[in-house]
Amino acid sequence: MSEEKTVPFGMRDVAPDEKAPLVGEVFRSVATSYDVMNDLMSGGMHRVWKSVTVDRMNPQPGHHLIDVAGGTGDLAGSFLARADSREQRQRPQAEAIVCDINHAMLKAGMDRSRAGRVCGDAEALPFDDRQFTHYSIAFGIRNVTDRAAAFREAYRTLRFGGRLFVLEFSQPPQDWFRAIYDRYSDLVIPRLGEAVAGDRESYQYLVDSIRRFPGPDALAMEIRQAGFSRVKYERMTGGVCVLHMAAKV
Repeated sequence: MSEEKTVPFGMRDVAPDEKAPLVGEVFRSVATSYDVMNDLMSGGMHRVWKSVTVDRMNPQPGHHLIDVAGGTGDLAGSFLARADSREQRQRPQAEAIVCDINHAMLKAGMDRSRAGRVCGDAEALPFDDRQFTHYSIAFGIRNVTDRAAAFREAYRTLRFGGRLFVLEFSQPPQDWFRAIYDRYSDLVIPRLGEAVAGDRESYQYLVDSIRRFPGPDALAMEIRQAGFSRVKYERMTGGVCVLHMAAKV
């Protein structure tokens, strides 16, 4: 008899149907302090990483973004602001939708931008085929139970010529830097979570989930398997963060 399939949740393995509720509880707990903690944990670098992502997106009037696991909506807001700064040339205004499975995260980002907000699951998006020009998921793919299903949904909802952007934490490739990063993650991030958010356990989960997440080459292969072409990635800040890019052609 084969063993029952499990998926990682931090350093534990859980049944697939257990992961989503557990992740949901993590983000319900941290929603109100999420942006502050991102600044503290990354020294503000998450803003730089997202700015680079928007640079690579090159938003223009008429573009339509779905930002999955978009949380408080900062990436979608930057996408719209960048598109709105371009010369319109009689093109329609750019649009963006923040899609997140967690009501608390969506509520925490209300009124941040004119982006729409929809509560939905990355593995079964409530949108039509070929609806969007851009799909992004920033620091959210490692929390998805079935990544293959999420990438298939990204492919389905993108128009032909549409582009995929996956921004995610990773392990630095250099041994010496990884050792420093691991020590910082172990000693600082859970303590910050306890001091600022009153929740050490949720931030320990975030640290552990990064350690168990596939490396960039393995994730690039998963993206190709979903049907995407022109798959590439860009390491940032010594490999602490990786931006994956691909196209539906």
